[in-house]
Amino acid sequence: MMIQDKIIVPLDVPDLESAIELVKLLPEVSFWKVGLELFVATGADILKFLQDENKRIFLDLKFHDIPNTVKSATRSALKHDVDLLTIHATAGREALTAAKEVVKNSGTTRLKLLAITVLTSINTRQLAFDLKIPLELSEYALNNALMAQECGIDGAVCSPHEAQKLKEVCGKDFILVCPGVRPVWATAGDQQRIMTPEKALQKGADYLVIGRPITQAENPPEAWAKIINA
Repeated sequence: MMIQDKIIVPLDVPDLESAIELVKLLPEVSFWKVGLELFVATGADILKFLQDENKRIFLDLKFHDIPNTVKSATRSALKHDVDLLTIHATAGREALTAAKEVVKNSGTTRLKLLAITVLTSINTRQLAFDLKIPLELSEYALNNALMAQECGIDGAVCSPHEAQKLKEVCGKDFILVCPGVRPVWATAGDQQRIMTPEKALQKGADYLVIGRPITQAENPPEAWAKIINA
């Protein structure tokens, strides 16, 4: 798989028109992430547009609710024929298992479920003092990934700083999607745990989520080319 196929670009824009404009501006991008802001604004319209453009879709809604609600939401997501769907590991074993059962019973091989381990905006101090979790951040991420894997979840979203350990423990078939990836020439923004694309792939990331260095660049196509040709 070439590096351009491993990069997922977030459509972090407020409306359908802006999303269409960005996709048209970057025709070489094959994999797009649709998050809460855009999905709430457009509903399934953005997913239909991306499907019509033959794009792969990462629906990053981070389900976190009681098991029955997660199960029903996963069943609804299946109707949109997306490639990746996220669920917070902290929703618990029952919710993760329920989501996996829905996908398994559907017979689809396209949709892969990913567990959110620890948000990349969370640092070690926040984990300890705000969330009262008495574990090292890397250990907490690994525990969440292992629990998700035991429930049949296909992979995890994690910082590239946790990727190597997760890949070693969970195995090469456990998909790792890493946000918090920034080229050396880009600013960190609100991400606390970042890494360059090259190093993140070396650490075991299967997909890289790279947003603002591309989408907020003065020349997004040029920024995209700079990253994939590095």
